[in-house]
Amino acid sequence: MINGQDIKDMDDNNVMWEYYSQSYSNKMSLNEYQSMASKTAIYSLQHQILYPALGLAGEAGEVANKVKKMIRDGKLDRSGIAAELGDVLWYVAALARDLNIDLQDLASQNLEKLYGRKERGTLGGNGDNR
Repeated sequence: MINGQDIKDMDDNNVMWEYYSQSYSNKMSLNEYQSMASKTAIYSLQHQILYPALGLAGEAGEVANKVKKMIRDGKLDRSGIAAELGDVLWYVAALARDLNIDLQDLASQNLEKLYGRKERGTLGGNGDNR
């Protein structure tokens, strides 16, 4: 299992868990991101839900591929993984928009679910209804 020291050793800059965007430094809410990202969506209405769901699966695979290469090559490509995570975020925002779900609400509901599981001691295990 890779631990923090492994990642630190693989990182060219020897900086752990820090990532700073060079291009867009303004802080924004998740809903602001969702609104701004939606302006770059170019798929047709007939492909709502389907297009971003398939794109999300593809981009998640690209994140996994970058991590696989980290294992193979012993080198952390932080900016490459971050770029793929950004693409994952775009598809999550687009899919949520297509389902008429605010990204901020989605994030809040997810944290509520996770903290409920933590309080019940059911973070680990199987099934959605823990």
